[in-house]
Amino acid sequence: MASASLTPPALIGRSAELAVLDGHFDTARARGAGLMLTGEAGVGKTALLDAAALRTSEAGFRVLRISGCPFQRGVGFSALNQLLHPLAEEIPALPARQAATLQAVRGLSEEQPSELLGIANAVQALLTRTATGTGPLALLVDDVAWVDRPSATVLGTLARSPHTGPIALLGASRTGDESLLSNIGIPEYEVRPLDDVSANELVADRFPAMAARVRRRLVAEARGNPLALLELPVPLNDLQQTERGALPAVLPLTERLKGIFSTRVAALPAATRKLLLLAVLEGSGELHILQRALGGPGSLAGLSPAERAGLVQVDGVTGRLEFRHPLTRSAVLDLSTSEERRSAHRALAAELPEGSEHRARHLADAAVGLDDHVAALLHEVAYSTLRRGDAVGAITTLLRASELSGTGTAKARRLAEAACLGANITGDLRNVRALLDNAGDADPSGMDSLAAATAAASQLLNGEGDVDTAHRLLVGAIDTHVWPEDGETVEDVFREALNTLLMVCFYGGRPELWHSFEDLVERRRPPASRRLLPVIMGTFGDPAYGALPFLDRLDRLVLGLHQQSDPVRVFGVALSASYTDRLPGCRGALRRVVDDGRDGGAVALAIQAQFLLANDAYAGGQWDDVLEMTEEGLGWCETHDYRLTASTGHFQRGLVAAARGDGTTARGIADRLVSWGNPRGLGALRVYASHIRALSALGGGDFDTAHRLLRAIGTPGEVPRFMPHALWLLLDFTEAAVHTDHREEAAAHVAAVRGTGIPSISPRLAMVTDAAEAMASPDSIEHDLFEAAIATPGAERWPFDWARICLAYGERLRRAKAGGAARVHLDAALGTFERLGAAPWSARAADELRASGIPVKPLRPVARDGRDRPALLTPQERVAAQLAATGLTNKQIAARLFLSPRTVAAHLRSVFRKLNVTSRGGLRDALTGPLP
Repeated sequence: MASASLTPPALIGRSAELAVLDGHFDTARARGAGLMLTGEAGVGKTALLDAAALRTSEAGFRVLRISGCPFQRGVGFSALNQLLHPLAEEIPALPARQAATLQAVRGLSEEQPSELLGIANAVQALLTRTATGTGPLALLVDDVAWVDRPSATVLGTLARSPHTGPIALLGASRTGDESLLSNIGIPEYEVRPLDDVSANELVADRFPAMAARVRRRLVAEARGNPLALLELPVPLNDLQQTERGALPAVLPLTERLKGIFSTRVAALPAATRKLLLLAVLEGSGELHILQRALGGPGSLAGLSPAERAGLVQVDGVTGRLEFRHPLTRSAVLDLSTSEERRSAHRALAAELPEGSEHRARHLADAAVGLDDHVAALLHEVAYSTLRRGDAVGAITTLLRASELSGTGTAKARRLAEAACLGANITGDLRNVRALLDNAGDADPSGMDSLAAATAAASQLLNGEGDVDTAHRLLVGAIDTHVWPEDGETVEDVFREALNTLLMVCFYGGRPELWHSFEDLVERRRPPASRRLLPVIMGTFGDPAYGALPFLDRLDRLVLGLHQQSDPVRVFGVALSASYTDRLPGCRGALRRVVDDGRDGGAVALAIQAQFLLANDAYAGGQWDDVLEMTEEGLGWCETHDYRLTASTGHFQRGLVAAARGDGTTARGIADRLVSWGNPRGLGALRVYASHIRALSALGGGDFDTAHRLLRAIGTPGEVPRFMPHALWLLLDFTEAAVHTDHREEAAAHVAAVRGTGIPSISPRLAMVTDAAEAMASPDSIEHDLFEAAIATPGAERWPFDWARICLAYGERLRRAKAGGAARVHLDAALGTFERLGAAPWSARAADELRASGIPVKPLRPVARDGRDRPALLTPQERVAAQLAATGLTNKQIAARLFLSPRTVAAHLRSVFRKLNVTSRGGLRDALTGPLP
């Protein structure tokens, strides 16, 4: 009969060990058996004994437990009495001599216990009688090394006896511990640490709110030791606070972990502990650095005791000193005094070159009291840390520099800069006020600094949306700022000030804000700021008029993003790419920024990076992804009080709702954007709302409403300056104008667009401009323009725009009585709209198809693996393939589709490759039957 397989819910990653235990108890049920679990301290042996108790109890075993105790190790039969106590009522049924022996062992008679063999025989008789009467026994012995010697002798005799009966002995012993019971030849099974997957699962199960970066650190430090995984978070106190700050270089130990990892360290000679402390603080394990810090040749001799104790080893390949378990480092640090640590830091700093970041950090850790020199060094280190992408570490370093600052002015400056980075990068918007208050206490005049103004403006903008006050504050601070000779540090502060002012101008959406920005930058920018700022201004601030000169440079920047670690620069490049249709090249870098935010890093930038990715997903027709991305981004906005930034996420959700026909949601989002944005002078939110409402109206065929909404945010025939959103509204305005008999407005607007060179910015803008001009044509069908738009290389990257163009072309063809050609384009539009879930647009396309006289039954062959066949082909490839399958020539297909024969041939070559056919004869089966 097999054992029950009930697993305690808290036991994770132990399926192999539980299978071994099941086999052991199945064997013991028939003839008795013993097994010893071995493994390092904290590896989970006791947890396995607990699981064994539950499993065997469910399987019909009677469970008896013994736990060794260090305080009773010298008390004879103390462990054995734990076994006899629950069997006390059955002892009198034994033969008188055996009963008397066991009562003597229990101390219940004046008689002295007999020799150990007699006691072992009496225990065996008791257990055998019990197993025969009540069922098999499971005898579980924990901490075998602490079982007193007489009890261990009796239990060992019992384990070796071949006539025990259905009794299963399961012990647990720490690897390396010596005990009588573990040295009698009982089979052993080593319990190994958890693998990384199970370790992560365990921590996530017990600490679900823990940030991913904290969890990864704990898993790395614990090396699969379950006790360490569960205990290490305890000294970190509030995990939510830890999520926003830098973790200590060496994690502190709880009392339980100290008992495991500190014992062997404490037993080492003082010279060895000093060497290990240097190794912990130095971090790299480079022996030559440790040797110099200790005083030269021969100083590494103290390493031998630690190597013999199994605490460290020297890697044979790299020659570096390695701790066998990371928590040994914690034990070394825990056993040292503060003066010993400062002395070690001083010794290490002395061996590092001037200007070294590690030297600055060692000097800071060795400092007692104020030290302006070290504070200045840390100040520089903070910004090099920021440029490596560690914004949280940069702020932590700035705060330490402020603690060491000897003057109120320097302290205030560094606190203000920490507030600035926190507001703009790491998402510490709620802490900005406290940091600025502390800066004001240190030096009231410091509140006029550029960093303080930037932090305050960020709080005003992102929290209250007070764009006008934020603008005045920033312009005044930048215009009056006196530049000290601080090199790149100044550049970083100035960059944050300009980035904040850039967002003020964008959300304000008024030309006068942008004009003052341009004038200010021209007057005040230091040389290094010229690198990226003009690109952002031209491609994001005013792309209709300023993008073209910077596109080649932008393309190079996008191409190099995979090597960029600075999240601020990544965001700047991606922002430049957002209105110029280059976001696909930024996806990898933006995802790194988002991942960093998930890990508790640059959350403020992660929010904006996530919304940029959502923009890309919307343009690419991945609308479900838009909803998923914005949900996460909006959750961050709520957590960190970024109310204005949240408007972008709401806008994107509103667009999807409008395109899919969810008018209630679309109207609700648009109304909220307007009601929050208008009183605050946030012009961008008004444009967001108009876009949502106009798209919803267009889908429902309410062209008058769409025209009124779009005309209110722009003058027909003029491409407004400093309104990048206008590049997304060309198709909408043209369609609304044409359907409301305002073709002259549409034509004038298209002419203005061509006059600015907008079509040269990207293939998408060229596609929609050609389509808009074709739609605006009053007399004839502009086949060449429609065909050029539909055949735009890479048009599948913008499926919604492409399908709308197909719909417009099909509408014009049907009304011109070219029903066959119209049906081809209307069917292509319908298929794309259906895939996107754009219900009102699907309805429009279906209505046009019905009006052309055919039933609406789009072809949907399905492959064996469940894939929708049209997903293999672009819409135009599918239409060309259908016509070719009927026997038409390329020339005939081209005439029907108003394409060139050469374009048709290219489409069919792609179809043959995708469907794995080699001739037109195979197309019909490939389109209607299962995939080969």
